[in-house]
Amino acid sequence: MAKNETKSAKKTKNKTTDSKTQNGFLKEIRKNYQLWLMILPGFLVILIFNYIPMYGLQLAFRRFVPTEGITGGEFVGMQYFNQFFDSRMFSTLMINTIRISATTMVVGFIAPVLLALLINQIKHKRAKSIMQTTVYLPHFISIVVMVGMLTVFLSPQSGILNHFADMLGFPRRDFLGSTRFFVPTYVISEIWQRAGWNSIIYLAALSNVDPQLYESARMDGANRWQLVRHVEIPSLVPTMIILFILNMGGILNAGFEKIFLMQNPLNLPVAEVISTYVYKIGIIQNQFSYATAIGLFNTLINFGFLLLANYISKKVAKTSLF
Repeated sequence: MAKNETKSAKKTKNKTTDSKTQNGFLKEIRKNYQLWLMILPGFLVILIFNYIPMYGLQLAFRRFVPTEGITGGEFVGMQYFNQFFDSRMFSTLMINTIRISATTMVVGFIAPVLLALLINQIKHKRAKSIMQTTVYLPHFISIVVMVGMLTVFLSPQSGILNHFADMLGFPRRDFLGSTRFFVPTYVISEIWQRAGWNSIIYLAALSNVDPQLYESARMDGANRWQLVRHVEIPSLVPTMIILFILNMGGILNAGFEKIFLMQNPLNLPVAEVISTYVYKIGIIQNQFSYATAIGLFNTLINFGFLLLANYISKKVAKTSLF
């Protein structure tokens, strides 16, 4: 009897706690309903375009038959995953994707920090504003236009860069048709286009640095470099860690559009990545189940890197997303 009474008391307590939690949540919504209405469109977009399509992930484990729908195909388990692991393209795709993504992530992570530190050193407000606007502008150039610019500027016959190389006595290069220069060309153009925009968050972090830290450092005789090293960089570290963790979640997500537009038969051995291969297999060759399996594998690897980076950051730097 005593045990039954204890169990019933616990159930009653849990129900009371749940009821209080629900009432507190409803009160929070009523109190800040304007804020909840503001995030509602974003929530709906994520729900519709990110979570509901997960229903189709079962294609990775079924043999898709168009007439039978997503759930009507035969269940084949890990067949398509094994097919991908055993294919001759697996190692090539992994090497190309990791090379492009990791290089872009590392260089693209450092460049905005350096750019923000440099812009922050400009004391003249008008000059600083002009500099910020100048480095932001490339972000608004569409990917198609960007690739068109690269094609024009890097053309072996009429490209500006090859004209300068010819004037200086260097041989002309086909940068977009070379397996040697494709990755550097992609990474440099990506940094040029994204670094200015990505530096905004670091400039915002620098604007919140306590002025007393600068005054104290100057009183101790710190020069410009020492202010950057001992005041500004430490203030950016928490922001850098959070952004690095987020970037790790997309380590195998090399940009599909830009790479696809830059591909040609000459650079394909180093330009074929997982995202472009999934498009060609799934959309062009109609192998939907196989393409879904490859895409799911890519997503799981990214998620694993995100968890690993978050765990290491939490243990080492005491900063994490969750």
